[in-house]
Amino acid sequence: MASPLPLLYIILWVENTLGKLEDEGNFYSKNISRILDNLLEGYDNRLRPGFGGAVTEVKTDIYVTSFGPVSDVEMEYTMDVFFRQTWTDERLKFGGPTEILSLNNLMVSKIWTPDTFFRNGKKSIAHNMTTPNKLFRIMQNGTILYTMRLTINADCPMRLVNFPMDGHACPLKFGSYAYPKSEIIYTWKKGPLYSVEVPEESSSLLQYDLIGQTVSSETIKSNTGEYVIMTVYFHLQRKMGYFMIQIYTPCIMTVILSQVSFWINKESVPARTVFGITTVLTMTTLSISARHSLPKVSYATAMDWFIAVCFAFVFSALIEFAAVNYFTNLQTQKAKRRAQNAASPPVTISKATEPLEAEIVLILRRNYPHSFFPAYMVPFLIAFYLVCSIDIRELLLSSCFINYYVSRVCLFCMLDQVWTYITFWMFDSFLVILFLNFSTSFFFLRFLFIYS
Repeated sequence: MASPLPLLYIILWVENTLGKLEDEGNFYSKNISRILDNLLEGYDNRLRPGFGGAVTEVKTDIYVTSFGPVSDVEMEYTMDVFFRQTWTDERLKFGGPTEILSLNNLMVSKIWTPDTFFRNGKKSIAHNMTTPNKLFRIMQNGTILYTMRLTINADCPMRLVNFPMDGHACPLKFGSYAYPKSEIIYTWKKGPLYSVEVPEESSSLLQYDLIGQTVSSETIKSNTGEYVIMTVYFHLQRKMGYFMIQIYTPCIMTVILSQVSFWINKESVPARTVFGITTVLTMTTLSISARHSLPKVSYATAMDWFIAVCFAFVFSALIEFAAVNYFTNLQTQKAKRRAQNAASPPVTISKATEPLEAEIVLILRRNYPHSFFPAYMVPFLIAFYLVCSIDIRELLLSSCFINYYVSRVCLFCMLDQVWTYITFWMFDSFLVILFLNFSTSFFFLRFLFIYS
């Protein structure tokens, strides 16, 4: 039978080893507790580090976990971030068995922390489930890392002149609430290029593409002093797919449909009237629905101008038919009166004996709508895309140009188009038509660009 002594020796050795490990753990924890007690002894968290001496430098960086949504109507955006702040407090230097003290959020209230706030924030939430989402670490040299998980709802001023081919730079501004520049300054911990991280998977935007971010810092003056403000700009580019499907394509198709009436016989009054009224009502409905996704801005957007020009094309087609119908009836009545007043039946002049000038006028009457309406529309579509394109807008054009000149050019084209066609039916002399069109074109240009 084997002796039980070896088994007993093993049990005693295990118990002795576990006891030593437990004693070492207790000693380690007691040592850390002693370090914390020594650090907090005589520590005044009401005073910033280096109070009365050097300026406190707070290094910051941001990690974006979720960006979006962006609201055009409210002109704001929402995002979740890990907001990190690092500074040095000489009063918290320590020596001991560890280089970093990883502490929970209870320690935050016992030491001084920067009074950072978001200047353009509408509402910011610090997450507290299941415990406050805060990370707090103290290094041996007194450097402190303080990280918070925040949901920030911030203001994003938008200039919607080029909507929906627009882009925006949504800022996030933060700084000290009470400490001026002479006491606290903020810097970017990893430099201007790497201090703000936005992973591709963190952007969940339906109408925008997040194309990048830039950072800057500035000093502002107020009645209470000068303050350092840190700013992050999130650059957004609007996606065009939704608006191409819902607005642009229906508008273009409606304009094309309105021009189909030019190919219908002018004696078919009901058919051409239905075409004209239906397309006008369709454009009215599209213009109303296009404004639902926009704030009530006082200026016209690129989409407003596009819809206005399309509406003018559709309305011009209806006016064209009304002019044709009116002048045709007028000519018929004049011919009847001449026939009644003449002693002999009216002489019909064949096309072979018609003057060349009258023949030109007749050709223009027949072919002007079929040719000149598309001739105005196609260049307008090309010019509209080029003018409102983000890629060349900053190089060639400004929003003032778009608002002022493009609107007046479009209005000039519409007025000149309608007047030109009316003159074809009012006068039989081609020279008179040319003179009237040149003179009225000069008047329209002078009125729209000089007196407006």
